[in-house]
Amino acid sequence: MRRLIVVFVSVFVLATSFSSLAATGRVLKVLPHFLDLKGRHSLSPSLFDRDAYQAKLRQNPDQCSALRFDILWRARSAKNPKLKLRAELRGTAQGQLPRETTLEGEVEPRNSSKWSALKLESQAYKDFGEVTAWRVTLWDGEQLVGEQKSFLW
Repeated sequence: MRRLIVVFVSVFVLATSFSSLAATGRVLKVLPHFLDLKGRHSLSPSLFDRDAYQAKLRQNPDQCSALRFDILWRARSAKNPKLKLRAELRGTAQGQLPRETTLEGEVEPRNSSKWSALKLESQAYKDFGEVTAWRVTLWDGEQLVGEQKSFLW
């Protein structure tokens, strides 16, 4: 009887340990930045200056050329050699429904965290208008492994 219990416990422990091999990931931080006509998000490396310059660009949309999402993410034990970062954006309403667009990029899995960027630029940025909400997700194939979203999403 004891041997039977030991066998069942061993099988249970092995079965649960294989499920922990699934990909784990997180989107740790998302920083949306306006880019000026020269492609800069700040005039100096100071965080205070960056925030002040971002406020200036927000007040003067004619001086903006793009919107870049800087994303800090981490993924472990990925099944695929490439992961996908996806940013879904909602903008101001046109008619009954808000505008929506999706930005995607491929990234390579790493055990340490890494910064990546997704851009809404040129004519697509001008046509989209103001972004009111966003959601950034990290995908391993068809499996969602990490997510971060704005307050209004």
